[in-house]
Amino acid sequence: MTVMKDDPAQLRVGIVGLGVISRFYVAAFDELPDLRLAAVCDLRPEALAPFEGRALCYTDHRTMIAEAGLDAVVVNVPNDAHAGVCADLLAAGLAVCVEKPLATRVEDGRDLVRTARERGTVLFTSFHRRYNDNALDLLRRIAGSAAPVASLTVRYLERIEEHAGTDRWYLDPRRCGGGCVADNGPNAFDTVRQFIGPAEVTDAVVVRDAGGTDRQATVLLRSTAGATARVVLDWAYPGERKDIEVRLADGTVHTADMLAGHPGFKQSLWHEYAGVLRDFAAAVRAGEDRGEGGLAALELVAEVYRRESATAGAALAGGRR
Repeated sequence: MTVMKDDPAQLRVGIVGLGVISRFYVAAFDELPDLRLAAVCDLRPEALAPFEGRALCYTDHRTMIAEAGLDAVVVNVPNDAHAGVCADLLAAGLAVCVEKPLATRVEDGRDLVRTARERGTVLFTSFHRRYNDNALDLLRRIAGSAAPVASLTVRYLERIEEHAGTDRWYLDPRRCGGGCVADNGPNAFDTVRQFIGPAEVTDAVVVRDAGGTDRQATVLLRSTAGATARVVLDWAYPGERKDIEVRLADGTVHTADMLAGHPGFKQSLWHEYAGVLRDFAAAVRAGEDRGEGGLAALELVAEVYRRESATAGAALAGGRR
């Protein structure tokens, strides 16, 4: 097999997992000349076939670690496999960019952050909406105001069956880590942190379908500076809506439609994932610790589920009286 020759100025990057999101990462390499897609890994030979001659191809990520001579790896496997694959990569001293969520369990996320810090290795969670052009424009607009943010609403509404494509594991709570809170929640919670800083959950209402999957949720948060946020999640929405509304202390309201200017299905993701890889490469070259953001979002997800469980337990206890 013939592959492209190395450019020593480029970071050699691999991708583990070639599901529906991988095409956005792959396309981003064409915009980033300081990165090279050097290896890909997937359990399915048919998923590897398009990369023959372009990159080294593997069906086992441990073999890729041992043979491919990589600097960094993008982890794009199902959510329940994030922790194990990331742990192997960090143990090998490789920088990691992992699709949100960092893991499906908080304890695994904490272990990954601890390992990255002990090894002095970059652990970077991919929150692609952080790089959305309309969201960034909104940030610039409110930064120019003298009034601080008083409240924030983030809506993340979609029909999950349309967005999952062939990656049906999204619809399995054991593999996804839950439903809309586990999978869309991290992006929305990171947007909250992007606009108002660290925040904690103050209330949450979760609606589950007949199969027990959380399909809708409304989560209220408060920042350490006192700003409030409302996150609205919906996996049964007819269509797609991803937007942000900011109310400043002086009463003015600013909004951003994250899909505006990107009319096609998933069109906004092309520029967002270029932003992810650009920022990841900068973190790798600077050796920056980026583990906190992924863990913070995971902890907020866990707190929502904890509150839901506590509320259900209290209601059950009340019914037995």
